[in-house]
Amino acid sequence: MLRTATVNGITTAYEDTGEAAGETILLIHGHPFDHTMWAPQTTALAAAGHRVLVPDLRGYGATQVVPGTTRLETFAADLAALLDHLGVTDRIVLGGLSMGGQIAMECACRFPERLRALVLADTFARAETPEGRQARNAMADRLLREGMRGYTEEALDKMVSPRTIATRPAVADHVRRMMLGTPPEGAAAALRGRAERPDYADTLARLAVPALVLVGRDDTYTPVADAEFLCDRIPDARLAVVEDAAHLPNLEQPDAFDAALTAFLAALPERVG
Repeated sequence: MLRTATVNGITTAYEDTGEAAGETILLIHGHPFDHTMWAPQTTALAAAGHRVLVPDLRGYGATQVVPGTTRLETFAADLAALLDHLGVTDRIVLGGLSMGGQIAMECACRFPERLRALVLADTFARAETPEGRQARNAMADRLLREGMRGYTEEALDKMVSPRTIATRPAVADHVRRMMLGTPPEGAAAALRGRAERPDYADTLARLAVPALVLVGRDDTYTPVADAEFLCDRIPDARLAVVEDAAHLPNLEQPDAFDAALTAFLAALPERVG
């Protein structure tokens, strides 16, 4: 059930599923999606006895849109405020995909004391290049001018593989609905913020918790080499490459994705206190 809370000055929509007997897991969606991209994981993890928190980020889904520029540090502050609102004081497993992974890295910079483990899927740690900044700002302008439809149709076969589109049309339709349903003002604000993102490589090198890095074998946005870079930087990291998947392996191959995630959670050190 989708709930709302006023946190960090905005109305945030989120789902809070499962019990606190296991881990508390916060999953951060990518761009331009919403919390429903984590539906398979929410079901599987809650069934395994974990508490799963999946918010709609600022400007996405049912959460309030704030036009302008939304930096990754603002997203991180929103998530910290949501945890405070929910009274979550135990260390959490924090996961994110693509932009969500970059937000997770920002959280690791800003409140490492709240993390028990980190899950990074199909994401990239380096700062944006000058060419990348120009492209993100140009795309922000385009979305404000044209809306989401043109971009959605152009990008769909990179978000999910052509094989997924052909053999699992319901998955492709879900991705298309999320993209078309994203407010252009929210997507544009996030693009402008990501254009200014810092380099997280040094933060990852100091990470003091275990990490799982996942990537779709056929991801062209963040290829396997980017995932390998993350694993090389993080002191305690394991890599899972998901076959027959592009940028959204959690939706394209949920069984394989969930198996890697479940095994990672089972191997975490026993909680103290």
